[in-house]
Formats: sequence, C-alpha cells, structure tokens
Amino acid sequence: MRNLLLSAATLLMAGTAFAAQAESTPLPNGAAHNIVLVHGAFVDQTSWKPVAEILTKKGYNVTLVENPLTSLAADVDATKRALAKQSGKTVLVGHSWGGVVITEAGNDPKVSALVYVSAFAPDVGESLATLAKAGPATEGGAAIHPDDKGNLYIDPKVFPSAVAADLPLKIAEALANHQLPLNHTAFEAPVDTAAWRDKPTFYVITTKDKVIAPEAQRMFAARMKAQTTEVAGSHASLVVHANEVAAEIEKAALAK
Repeated sequence: MRNLLLSAATLLMAGTAFAAQAESTPLPNGAAHNIVLVHGAFVDQTSWKPVAEILTKKGYNVTLVENPLTSLAADVDATKRALAKQSGKTVLVGHSWGGVVITEAGNDPKVSALVYVSAFAPDVGESLATLAKAGPATEGGAAIHPDDKGNLYIDPKVFPSAVAADLPLKIAEALANHQLPLNHTAFEAPVDTAAWRDKPTFYVITTKDKVIAPEAQRMFAARMKAQTTEVAGSHASLVVHANEVAAEIEKAALAK
C-alpha cells in the first residue's frame, strides 16, 4: 500500500514539491507550526504524502498518524500520541474516516484548529454508521461490505470509479486490491466528544465525491460553521488536489 500511494504521489506531484520548495518563506507570526494528518479507512498514512511534502517544504512540522483501523478508540489513541509529541499550536486534519477520529481527539489543548477533507464530521452520539444511514446514498458507500471476520472493504471492482476516479486507472486498481480494512466496531462506535464545537473549523468539500456525497459534506460544514472551500475532485482529492488542500490547512494554521 505504501509504495502504491507513493507512486500516485510521484506521478501527480512531480513538479509541485519543487515549486513549494522554491516559494518557501518564513511562517507568518502567530501561525501554528505543527500539522497532524489523520488518514481514512482502506488506505494508510501515505495518502497524505503529497500534502505533507508541500507543507514541510514551507516550514511546517508535519506528522502523519498511522491508524490501526481496528477501533475508534485505537485510532484516537494513535492520534493523541502524535499530538502529545507536538510543541505548541497544532492543526489537526482528517480525511474521510479520519474526520471521526479528529472529532473525538481534537479537544486536546494544543489543537488550535481542525480541518476536515472529504470527511465525516459526527456530533456527540453519532457514529459512522449513523451518518452513512442518514444519506444520501453513494456508489462507494453501497460497495462497502464485511468479510467473515467483520472487517469492512470496498468492492475492488467499484473502488476505482467510486474512490479514485481521477487517479491513473492502474494505480486505482492496485489500491483497490491492497486495501487496509476498517473493523466493523469502528464503523459502529459513536463519538462522545465533538471537538469542532470549540475549535475553529475548516472543510474541503470534494464536489465529485462518490463515497461521501457532496451534499452530506456541505451539511457537515454548515453544522460546524466551518470555513469551506470546494474542489472539483473525487474522494482521493487529498492526492489529486494536494495544493488546494494544503492551502486550506495553511489558512487553518492562522486561525485564532
């Protein structure tokens, strides 16, 4: 999985890292210097690699959380361990399932702002299952099925078009065949904290998303009173539209 996502990053971001390095300037006064990135289900932390490279070359201290995807509690613990290592103000960012994780973990006093990227954003008492049932239905959501051990996968035949339509087809197919499962207990676990109620919040809406409907994303953003930006991309926009995602995270770094 790691090599597959890095291949996608290399193909799509070949010129971007150089551009970011060339334009590197001192961070603005008062900006959060730390960025913690939390990945979603079915992929690993390297899904954040293009965004991380842009932000690192601009001078931010970037940490990629490696979620075990075995339970909500386990992923929240992994994120809290990453936050514990930060010194000073930190922007906490989640993609997809990672939005549930940052909602629960984001009440850490070091977290100065939250950024949701094509992400679920539950309120207290809501789970991923609750939000999925509330709809609207999507091609990707309908293709999620458990195996005989209760681990959830997206149907590999549907994955390329539903999750990563704007990635090269061979890479999307390879990702589909090397998914990291999300345990069903994580899917069903409600959050007991909604950190977005007390933190400045930002949301990147992906308008061609077939996993989390754009209408649902707009609902999450409106409920949180988040500052929003929209990109014309799929659920994999954190790779394909890494520049726009990184720019929104930089806005969050200036939040007060």
